[in-house]
Amino acid sequence: MPDASSRAALVILAVVAVCCALYWASSVFAPLAFALFIISLLWPLQSRLQSVLPNLIALLLTLGVLIAGLLVFGTLIGWSVSRAGQALASDAARLQSLYEQLLAWLEGHGIAVAALWSEHVNIGWYIRLMQSVISRLNSTMSFWLIVLVYVTLGLLEVDDFAARIKRFANGDMARALLDGSRATATKFRAYFLMRTKMSILTGLLVFAVTYAVGLPLAGEWGVLAFVLNYIPFLGPLFATLFPTLYAVTEFQSWEAPLLIFLLLNVIQIAIGSYIEPRVSGAALAISPLLVLFSVFFWSYLWGIFGAFIGVPISIAVLTYCDQVPSARWLAELFGGPGQRAG
Repeated sequence: MPDASSRAALVILAVVAVCCALYWASSVFAPLAFALFIISLLWPLQSRLQSVLPNLIALLLTLGVLIAGLLVFGTLIGWSVSRAGQALASDAARLQSLYEQLLAWLEGHGIAVAALWSEHVNIGWYIRLMQSVISRLNSTMSFWLIVLVYVTLGLLEVDDFAARIKRFANGDMARALLDGSRATATKFRAYFLMRTKMSILTGLLVFAVTYAVGLPLAGEWGVLAFVLNYIPFLGPLFATLFPTLYAVTEFQSWEAPLLIFLLLNVIQIAIGSYIEPRVSGAALAISPLLVLFSVFFWSYLWGIFGAFIGVPISIAVLTYCDQVPSARWLAELFGGPGQRAG
């Protein structure tokens, strides 16, 4: 029998091996994780439709709802980003002036930025940047096509998988998988509903603040805040920085941008620290440290898609740990007081 230190070493090696596999095979595992998350959201609709319609027709209707939602979401992102980009392009001269003033101020304080900037940022850098953007767009389209295939096949096999699990010889494992899957799907739906509510509230408040102070593109900033709020921590940070930076170019002073920055941070803190915990409830409560780790860890492994899906993955891991007595301590350590109620 291996001793405790040997078992711990084996566990660490297994975790490292799994992380390496997730990183190097991200094109396979990231769409699968997203698909499982979407299946959990869509399954109640698919199940109800299957009870009154043939399975294929129910599947087509469910996929229609998914595609419509993705199109609406993508259209909102494209509209807000393109409008903000056009505004920044039209203010290029003003941005150049501010940039030169900043360089002069830094050089006056002994910080030589111009030489470092010219050394690393040249025409080759811009070409590589454009190539990277084009490559990212192509990979995004491929990503969603793979997700759609996974979702289509997964929705057709949910009942079959449940039936196969029930036939496991190990009854405890079957129970843990079935109960954990049901609890995870329920928490996924609650998490998505909660984030949607908070994103709508954040978008409306950001729109109200930017409109009240007279910052152009208030609607666009509200939409960006709505979209970015689906990413914990990082999303609200960028939703605060983008309007603030644009305000610097628009007002050419520090008073109005500082006011916008403070007001937007008040919104994010009030929603993230006060309203959201009360809306989500104890069943979805997980350690803020784990939330931050999930966002950075999964964004490192899978990029922007990992930032979106990181927290749901942690919720799933804690939920399944709660079904296994030997791993329940993890759910109790990183989950909320009502973790087992999910």
